Parts: sequence; structure tokens; C-alpha cells
Amino acid sequence: MSSLVSRRSFLTGLSLLGVSAVAACAQLPNQSLDLAGSPDALPADKPAPVEVAATAPAKPDYVSMYQAVEEDGYKLPAIPFAKVNEKFLRQIVDDPTGEKPGTIVINTVDKFLYLVLKNGKAMRYGVGLGRQGYSWKGRAIVQWKRKWPTWTPPSAMIARDPKLEKWRQGMPPGVSNPLGSRALYIFQGGVDTLYRIHGSPDWNSIGKSASSGCVRMFNQDVMDLYDRVPSKTPLLVL
Repeated sequence: MSSLVSRRSFLTGLSLLGVSAVAACAQLPNQSLDLAGSPDALPADKPAPVEVAATAPAKPDYVSMYQAVEEDGYKLPAIPFAKVNEKFLRQIVDDPTGEKPGTIVINTVDKFLYLVLKNGKAMRYGVGLGRQGYSWKGRAIVQWKRKWPTWTPPSAMIARDPKLEKWRQGMPPGVSNPLGSRALYIFQGGVDTLYRIHGSPDWNSIGKSASSGCVRMFNQDVMDLYDRVPSKTPLLVL
């Protein structure tokens, strides 16, 4: 399959969707969660429009996009973007999904996350997918967002790897935290799916499959996505 998935392939994927097993990326953190878009969160039936320019620049400024970031006492290193396949770098593309503007679409086959814009465009981000990232498909919403989240491994994960016992109550935020600089918590029908979109300290995992985790992004990319999506943003995983 080509890197740019056709509208037809997305629609075919929709017709095949069913309810799958619940993912187990991470439990809810033991820290207060912010509603996505707070304090200006909108009702569930009125998601805010995405205010993003839908015209792609002649050449993305990857130096600025992936430069080192210092925030809240945490220092994220720059992403060596020259070592990354360019298709996995953040860029505006023609929308292949056919979804409404403001929708997040995750293509688990080609490892892309699309934020649908207006005028037939979409912001495309490369993602890495862990085992849990493949275990759930369907429609849901971004219920919560968190800056510099704690990571709380599920009990089943601790049982498989006893070394994680020390993090049963949560691993503190930081540049080595598996959830990275941001996490988006996905709910369906008011129930936590345990599916997460999050940053990753391992930039080299983007565009690849991994043994664990949900949907990984470059830390700089998940920070960008975090700032663009409001409460109740609809999400589709194919």
C-alpha cells in the first residue's frame, strides 16, 4: 500500500470496522486530568472547529518544528529529522479520509495520524504503534488531555514484567517517561478504552511497530496536536 492512502481504502476500512478488544496502554494517572480544551470545553454534541490554515507551505520548516524544547523544567532534545523518512514528518497533505474537519483519523497500516482540516486538507503526523495500538479499532472521542503525564502500567503489564512494580502508583513525568510530553485519553460511550495517543522518548520508534504502547508520536508532534484539538474531538482508528 502506498504511503498516501486513498479515500477508497479508508471507506473500505470503515465498512469492516467492528468492536475489538479493549487496549491496555496505561491506566488513568493518579494526577488530576484536564478536560481537553478546558476551560473552554464545548458540549459533546458541538465540537469546536479546527482553526488551522489549510494551505501547505512550499517547504515545511522542520528545523523549527523539531528543535529542542524546554518547558516546565523539562528539556526535550531536538529530533534528528534528517534521519527520519520524510513521510513521517509533520506536513499538510490532501485529505484521504473523507471525514469531517476536526476529526482525528489513525491509519494503523501506514502508521499515520491525520487531523482533518478544511478545504480537503489534513495535517499528517507519523506514528509508531505498540501492541495495544493495534488492539482496538472504531470511533471514539478525546475525553482527556494531559501535559507531562504520569505513566501507570496496568496490572497485567506488571505481571509480565515484575520490574515495573515500582511504578504501580505511577511513574513521574519527565523526558524518559513512556508517555512523553503529552497524552490524549480516548473514551467510547463514556468508558475509558485505555487507548492513548502520546509522546515518546524514542524518536526512532516513529513509523515502526513496537512490542508495547499505544500510538506514539514525536514529542514535538504530540505537543502540536495537543494544542490543536478541543474537548470531544472525534476520533477514528482504522
